[in-house]
Amino acid sequence: MRPILVIVGPTAVGKTGLAIRVAKQVDGEIISADSMQVYKGLDIGTAKPTEAERQGVPHHLLDVVAVDQEFSVADYQLMVEDILMDLAKRGKTPILTGGTGLYIRAVLEGFVFDSQGKDDDLRARLQEVAESQGNIALHRRLAVVDPDTAKRLHPNDRRRVIRALEIYHTTGQPLSQHLDAQKQLEPRYQAVKFGLARNRPRLYQRIDARVDQMIEAGLLDEVKNLLEQGLAEGATAMQALGYKELVGYLRGEYDLAEAIRLLKRDTRRYAKRQLTWFRRDEEIIWLDLDKLTIEDATDKIATTYWRNLRTKHEI
Repeated sequence: MRPILVIVGPTAVGKTGLAIRVAKQVDGEIISADSMQVYKGLDIGTAKPTEAERQGVPHHLLDVVAVDQEFSVADYQLMVEDILMDLAKRGKTPILTGGTGLYIRAVLEGFVFDSQGKDDDLRARLQEVAESQGNIALHRRLAVVDPDTAKRLHPNDRRRVIRALEIYHTTGQPLSQHLDAQKQLEPRYQAVKFGLARNRPRLYQRIDARVDQMIEAGLLDEVKNLLEQGLAEGATAMQALGYKELVGYLRGEYDLAEAIRLLKRDTRRYAKRQLTWFRRDEEIIWLDLDKLTIEDATDKIATTYWRNLRTKHEI
């Protein structure tokens, strides 16, 4: 199997456009590593590339799950396995790109508790706690049993807080310990990893501009349509950035200007958490897109990939 090209970075840094350019140079196909772009109907708020924006480059794992369905890291890993086998048979370069670090780690290193830690009844009870007592109360429970994970997750990230509690209570070990054990596993695939970065003010400007573009493109109508279809406000898909903030507006908790302010703030915070996650990986080659042209960054990634491919074949 060819080495997997991995392109990561915070939201709005420019991953999608660069990955498409790289795919054209290395005869590649893109595998999305975004936990929300898998959902059908979550288009504008997830910055899912349109058919035109994909420029004929095949994209995998977009629109594979109904918005009212649950989708786990284990589900993602199994789907990627099938895609990688197909790409290998056709001699295509797999390009794994996105901002969901846990999905990328699951593919490259495996997932040590993929068949464990599932309890629908417990999950429902935790959901009820969040509804009746608030996200902060649920997050405090997590801080007691798994302080490391609690520090990493925002209290409003209800889905992941519930999942971490579910794993702890069903396996007897906190999520942080499972992830530590996972780090000891040997890599399952050879990967060439690139991280995209910009200086913080420039990244935040791009985030703010993207939010404004999403609103202009009809994000509010997209959220309204999902709710009109009967999608519950507590559904996993509705916890995505852009959706939960606008749900608050539609419920009359604040005006639209405040919803947009919250969305920009929450997206900046999310980008910061993404960078913290990816900076821990010492194998990532970082490219500063404020200092490189898009052409130079593309050539750098493609050249490094071909060099690794030749080395692999020589071995």
